Amino acid sequence: MLSTARNTHSVSLFSLLGILWAVSIGNAQILTPLIEAESQKANTFFDRVFDEALDRHPEHQTYLGIKKDYGEWDDYSEEANFRELEITIQNLRELEGTIKYELLDSQTKVSYRMAKKGYEDQIRNFKYRHYNYPVNQMFGTHTSIPSFLINQHLITNLTDAEAYISRLTKVDQILEQLIVNLKIREEVGIVPPRFVFPRAQESCRNIISGIPFSDTGKDSALLADFKKKVNALDLKDSLHEGLIRLASDALLKDLQPAYESLIEFLVNQNKRANDDAGVWKFDKGAAYYNEVLRLTTTTALTADQIHRIGLTEVDRIHGEMRMIMKQVGFKGALQDFFEFMRTDEQFYYPNTDEGREAYLERAVAVIDDMRDRLDTLFITKPEADIIVKRVEAFREKSAGTAFYQRPAPDGTRPGTYYANLYNMKNMPKYQLEALAYHEGIPGHHMQLALSIESEGLPKFRKFGGQTAYIEGWGLYCEQIPKELGLYTDPYSDFGRLAMELWRACRLVVDTGIHAKRWTREKGIEYYKTNTPDSERDCVRMVERHIVMAGQATAYKIGMLKILELREKARNLMGDDFDIRQFHEVVLSNGAVPLDILEELIDDYITSE
Repeated sequence: MLSTARNTHSVSLFSLLGILWAVSIGNAQILTPLIEAESQKANTFFDRVFDEALDRHPEHQTYLGIKKDYGEWDDYSEEANFRELEITIQNLRELEGTIKYELLDSQTKVSYRMAKKGYEDQIRNFKYRHYNYPVNQMFGTHTSIPSFLINQHLITNLTDAEAYISRLTKVDQILEQLIVNLKIREEVGIVPPRFVFPRAQESCRNIISGIPFSDTGKDSALLADFKKKVNALDLKDSLHEGLIRLASDALLKDLQPAYESLIEFLVNQNKRANDDAGVWKFDKGAAYYNEVLRLTTTTALTADQIHRIGLTEVDRIHGEMRMIMKQVGFKGALQDFFEFMRTDEQFYYPNTDEGREAYLERAVAVIDDMRDRLDTLFITKPEADIIVKRVEAFREKSAGTAFYQRPAPDGTRPGTYYANLYNMKNMPKYQLEALAYHEGIPGHHMQLALSIESEGLPKFRKFGGQTAYIEGWGLYCEQIPKELGLYTDPYSDFGRLAMELWRACRLVVDTGIHAKRWTREKGIEYYKTNTPDSERDCVRMVERHIVMAGQATAYKIGMLKILELREKARNLMGDDFDIRQFHEVVLSNGAVPLDILEELIDDYITSE
């Protein structure tokens, strides 16, 4: 009886399961078209919003290789800020009111969440739109104008050349708006510290030096660039001459007076500046810094937590450096080793054109070698090429050590790793490899080129930026070669650690300056005591913290999260863990907040 009853129960249970399975299959057949339709509707919305924003920003068009409004600049006025706010509010309403989140596929749900959060953050932080320094010693509107024209504005025909001249004639409009914006900031107490002003003025003077601004000497950076591009065109000589004459007139009549007005304003504003370093000096500065950390790290970490993480990482890296000291047989304290690395001539290329060329050649070789090893680490590789280029003379004195520029989506411009070779003492040989891995391959080039080339992402994700993800990946990629057995020279491995140490110190000093009211001098002393970098580098980094509150915290926080997720996947998956698949998940979704990255890795672990 028992067995008969058991068999009867089994039959009825399996019948019920069969019915439920049939119903679920039917629902899936119904839901799949609904999910596809709603996801397509959402992605159409995302791309429409992106394209509409692109129509309002001619400079972004040029970055993407689009020549629609090629002779125009963006609108930097306060009126434009309020227009953008209203558009963002409307976009948020439309997203929430017309897109059914529960009917989206998994990838589109990520896009929905990112778009919604992006709109909400823009609206929430509109009140802080003036809490920055649009003119500073590192970058700003004043230097972005020539940098943009030289590096972004391609000239492949007569119309492109005329658009270049058009932009030259309209520089005065941008700088007039800039001065207005600087005045608005000063009215609410946002004035850069004193050290910024002489550097910014010098950059402006560099831009308006040389021919045609003077009768002798070399061509100015902009005229030289325009001549080089125009002379490469297949045009009549008279056309070449006419275009160059029009560009020279625009430089003299429109651009030069605009820069002279900006210099005059900066000279006067300098008299009203002080030496206070942190954003705590702003009205609601503490709340603003908390918001900056939230947006930059895409975490809920507080300034105190980030400060402590930095201190812990500094101690750990110092310990690893001491092991290298023993490996190379160095006798003395860690500070003595730092001094040795700073000063010994064997670690530096000559400060000559030959030395600079040798540096660039070595950087190319390092990137090419890593390119040949990519199959051991990655499934998908970018199609875009990468070049290594020296930072232009007009901005190299104030620009950062190194940076990367994305390729154009249409292939007209490769990815570019810029190395600042103004003074070769600032570019030690022992850091060359880690720097090339970070900025080039497998760092930013792998990540950002793949994002642009991705087929399944809406445009705002292809071209978007999440600093903790992007810079965390770059720093993580300094460590990957170590795991492949590279950095065979212990001094190069020390250079890798020195760069990681630099990012750990950033956590300490950035929060120190902006949350703990450290002075500029205290920040400089911390770097000098705890890193092997030159005093000049220490000064420049602290000054970077001051004008870019929070930004430098992204690197180490992002790297730590990627390493944490990799270790989590390795532990849970055991022998099934594949570093190539892990990297595919990290890179195939574009730049995402760290909390979303963790969800994607969790899904990957579960699915495998």
